Amino acid sequence: MKITSLKTFILHVPVTRNGIADSTHTLTHWGAPGVIIETDAGITGYGYTGTHAHLASDRLITQCIETCFDWIVGRDPLEATALHREMERFPPVQWVGRGGITQLALGAIDVALWDIKAKQAGQPLWQSMGGKERPILAYNTDGGWLNWSLDTLVSDCRRLVEEDGYLGVKIKVGSPNLATDIERLEAVRRAIGDKVTLAVDANGRMDLPTAIRFGRHLADCDVLWFEEPLWYDDVISHKRLAESIRTPIALGEQLYLAHNFQTFFDAGALHYAQPDVARLGGITPWIQVADMAMARGLPVVSHVGDMGQIHIHTAIGHPSSNMLEYIPWLRDCFTEPVTVSDGWYVVPREPGAGTTLRHDALDRFGVA
Repeated sequence: MKITSLKTFILHVPVTRNGIADSTHTLTHWGAPGVIIETDAGITGYGYTGTHAHLASDRLITQCIETCFDWIVGRDPLEATALHREMERFPPVQWVGRGGITQLALGAIDVALWDIKAKQAGQPLWQSMGGKERPILAYNTDGGWLNWSLDTLVSDCRRLVEEDGYLGVKIKVGSPNLATDIERLEAVRRAIGDKVTLAVDANGRMDLPTAIRFGRHLADCDVLWFEEPLWYDDVISHKRLAESIRTPIALGEQLYLAHNFQTFFDAGALHYAQPDVARLGGITPWIQVADMAMARGLPVVSHVGDMGQIHIHTAIGHPSSNMLEYIPWLRDCFTEPVTVSDGWYVVPREPGAGTTLRHDALDRFGVA
């Protein structure tokens, strides 16, 4: 089998809540710059990454696919792992990347290659990875936004648990006033009860002293993890925080290289690994990170920059994962949208990585 063409696309899909915010960003749309890889065997692979739908930067990603990695045309797409190593070490890319835009572009291609590989085998990706069908717990992240009032936050978290059946929720923290975060945290815990998993996410906003102060309240509310408490690249401060509080640390969505995870692992600076195929460079390095985490006895709970379409496959396919966040923003784009029922993910059945676009996705959400 040979690759015959690369065709790029950009999707901008409205988020479900008419504008949302965390401690760092405000969003109205989610971006999915991606690539369609065609082969001489008639098998087509789809891959994409996840962004905040900024058109200029999304175009840089698709331009990188078209100009830095066009040399894979003519290569065998089933050699996904070998091709990934060649692409990440391609000399022009090394000099301008090893993270950021080049890594997002590489990741979209890598996902499309794995999509082809699974389709050629006639299997969903989780099965072609060697995984066994099993349940994956969903915790809801499409709630808890920092721009919501306290009443809205509490009522929505209660609805997710009582009406939608979720056994876990996550809320955003990182308000200008720490007392506000504490008030919101305690109110949500009272509303959802003691048996529901509760996590918090600061999106890298806090400094170390503030995070240590907040950590004392997290333990009192039985918080599962403190996600991205500090600036993403600050290994030493995360290590000091992990040594200062009882609540485990989770991070990974802003780590673009497998070696970044290795540094945090070796420092004892995280407890829940959150690699993201959309940021990390695809499925190939995601597997590397998951193997590293499992070897250290640490669970993998991926960040879903892909909105879960691919990560439900990697979660089932790798024994390090038992739980995954759920955000439904891209469901209308795919032939088999990722689905949660009674708090658990529905196992995908279609061959491939879950990335095959609906026939109308580009017409509805595509941008030039």
